[in-house]
Amino acid sequence: MIFFHWLFGSIGMCLGYHRLLTHRSFSVPKWLEYIVTPCRARVTIFWVATHRIDHAYTEDEDNDPYSARRGFWWSHRLWLFYVRDEFFNYSCYKKFAPDLDRDFYHRWLNRNYLLLQILFGVLLYGLGGWDFVIYGLFLRSVLLWHSTWLINSASHLRGYRNFSVADGSRNLWWAALLTYREGWHNNHHACPNVATG
Repeated sequence: MIFFHWLFGSIGMCLGYHRLLTHRSFSVPKWLEYIVTPCRARVTIFWVATHRIDHAYTEDEDNDPYSARRGFWWSHRLWLFYVRDEFFNYSCYKKFAPDLDRDFYHRWLNRNYLLLQILFGVLLYGLGGWDFVIYGLFLRSVLLWHSTWLINSASHLRGYRNFSVADGSRNLWWAALLTYREGWHNNHHACPNVATG
């Protein structure tokens, strides 16, 4: 579980989805991008697009999908339950990730992320039975989701600021530990295209 939390969280989420695909903070050969991206196994274009929208309209209650001004629980998780077309309809949100939408591989991952999770679960079951599936897939996923969502929620409420930015982003040391440096959120909002936290 710890290994897969690191693989999917650090390599898949932080390095792949966040720094490489969303902010294009660095470049790698396309073949390496294609290897790193499924390490997260989420709705690729959706995640990248909503994060780009978040940066474009940070804390705007109408235009930021997970605006922290709507409260801790809204920015942590509730925004996913209140489906709005501009954030959840592919034909709308793909406009914020046209680079990925033009790429067949990323479109395929965006549509088939659940298939990858099922195949990963089958692989884990074959390697170690239900214990591997429970810890390597389910528990790891829930822990990774909540630690990632803490950046949207807790890092806009607590912590300190190195930079004066127009939003309430803060650096939160314990969130940085849980999310492989993503908790240095104020630093990130001040310089979003920097490859490190």
